[in-house]
Amino acid sequence: MDVAFLRWPDDADRRALLVEERRPRLLLLDPGAEPPEPSDCFEDWVAMPAEEQELAHRTRALTARVARHQAVEPAVDSSGVLRYGDRLLVLPPVEARLATALSSRFGIVVRRESLAAAGWPDGPPGRNALDVHLVRLRRRLAGVGLTLRTVRSRGYLLEAAATGRPTVEGDPCSS
Repeated sequence: MDVAFLRWPDDADRRALLVEERRPRLLLLDPGAEPPEPSDCFEDWVAMPAEEQELAHRTRALTARVARHQAVEPAVDSSGVLRYGDRLLVLPPVEARLATALSSRFGIVVRRESLAAAGWPDGPPGRNALDVHLVRLRRRLAGVGLTLRTVRSRGYLLEAAATGRPTVEGDPCSS
């Protein structure tokens, strides 16, 4: 994602639009200007005049920070490798098919019948087989920061695990 360069305070209106769109921005502060309060992790600033090297460093740091905070969806490739952010998980064939069905509907409940059809395309297994594979998959997913939740009478929901990072009131990086 590209970083927008804004003159501050001249580009205040454009900044407001970029904040709304959650786009990364580097504010180039006019001499003597005070930086605004940051509204999220997608912003940094540098006092002008600034060296080209400092601008490049701030841009790289901002890009890396944005990448860490943007939502990432898991995906399973044809080899049965689940990728979630920078994490990899090699899955056995049945669990890879189950994970594919769940990750393609990340954050949405998937019915048991759909999972059984995905895991065993040649015919549904016994009820216990699906449960056993989901327990194994649940354990494996926890290692890469994903949670598989049972939604009673509806199915299963794949979502990001809680990070455990405390939320601090006013912290622009807690959203």
